Amino acid sequence: MSNTPAMAALRSDRSVTHRKNSRSPPPHGQTHTAAITGYYTEHAHCGTHKVVWFSFWPDAAFYTFSLQVQQDLVARALLIDMEPKVINRSMSMAAKSGRWSYGESSHFSQKQGSGNNWANGYCVHGPRHRDAVEELVRREVERCDRLAGLIAMMSVAGGTGSGVGTYVTQCLRDIYPSSFILNHLTWPYGTGEVIVQNYNSVLTLAHLYQLSDAILVHENDTVHRICSQLLNIKHISFSDINRVIAHQLGSILQPALTADSHGAYSRNPLGELVSALACHPEYKLLSMCTIPQMASSSIAYSTFSWPGLLKHLRQMLISNTKMEEGIDWQVRPPADSGRSRSLAGGSFNTSLANLLILRGKDVYSAETGGIDDPALYTSWLSSKEAFSLWKSPVPFNKYEKSATLVSNSQALLRPLDDMVGKAWNMFASRAYIHQYIKFGISEEDFLDSFTSLEQVISSYGQLC
Repeated sequence: MSNTPAMAALRSDRSVTHRKNSRSPPPHGQTHTAAITGYYTEHAHCGTHKVVWFSFWPDAAFYTFSLQVQQDLVARALLIDMEPKVINRSMSMAAKSGRWSYGESSHFSQKQGSGNNWANGYCVHGPRHRDAVEELVRREVERCDRLAGLIAMMSVAGGTGSGVGTYVTQCLRDIYPSSFILNHLTWPYGTGEVIVQNYNSVLTLAHLYQLSDAILVHENDTVHRICSQLLNIKHISFSDINRVIAHQLGSILQPALTADSHGAYSRNPLGELVSALACHPEYKLLSMCTIPQMASSSIAYSTFSWPGLLKHLRQMLISNTKMEEGIDWQVRPPADSGRSRSLAGGSFNTSLANLLILRGKDVYSAETGGIDDPALYTSWLSSKEAFSLWKSPVPFNKYEKSATLVSNSQALLRPLDDMVGKAWNMFASRAYIHQYIKFGISEEDFLDSFTSLEQVISSYGQLC
């Protein structure tokens, strides 16, 4: 299986000049674990990095698992961290589940972290341990009948998840130039603990845009609100946040019937997802939302209908709302002449491509025309090409009916612009730059990253 390798975004020096002149002086200036069937996410405070392999198997269970002689399920995954604590805990938790485990040699760790410094992870730890990590990768890939693609899961606030994670992604692209690579990023809280998290995020995203086929983002702030407002969790832990992320990832990656699967469950959901949503090298950012989401104690007393779920999901899409509570019902698709290109709140969220995944009872009778509406999409791509639909009659995670929307749209435009703006303000005053320079990142590298992301912001801002 093959695909077109990712291309670097076009750059414009004017964008950096505009950023420098338009921003006010700077103010003075994670981690997740959750288990689901077939998938497991783990991000340490400094960012444990995880690579998941997808292979072609007749049985969908073996996309991300291998079967050992004693019939135990072993995850097709490699855990990487510069400290052993989180990896040891992750492996122990998986083994204690009694249902699956990580491979005994499917992990790599060291004794010293990256100090929340992207440059330390990317320029020092990554190259230093490249041979060892690549050998573990090759060993895992050799167990696949045929490699369909890779998912690199990483946080972007600290040094290891962002820096080492980016370096490992670069190595994966070099070794497997024709395989799909999807990066799953955990975006830090807007007011996070790491003072340089915006630097780390800018450097990570700018580099991944040249390496990855698609970048799926979960924002900690959004997931936190889901825990608080929808799940009614009073004291939110990272395990709670991870559980929401894992639920949403599982709703995408569980087996489904696709347009190209011809009545059988897709054997390559990763490849079909990337092909459906990330067809243009300028547009690689994916967001997602899932409904319903509620406290487990409430599920038994709730009923769902496809018209109701899809009506809410459509409005969540066009108003850029990530959960059912607080939907802005006043937002409507604009006339052709009134497409909004601003970053202002309350504006219509234009889509480039959407993937709708429906699971549960009566799924074949669900009417999806509201999300297939041409008014929701950019004018230069027909909705027939921009909209994809997957279905499965099997209920997901105790919900009789559930719907997930993965969107390549303007949904991440504002958080991306805010993050780049905060990083630029710090850079303009040369705050903490010396800590990156001493590990091999120059001011020119920063400027290149800012320029690259300004082009991404411009491209998404002009979707109409």
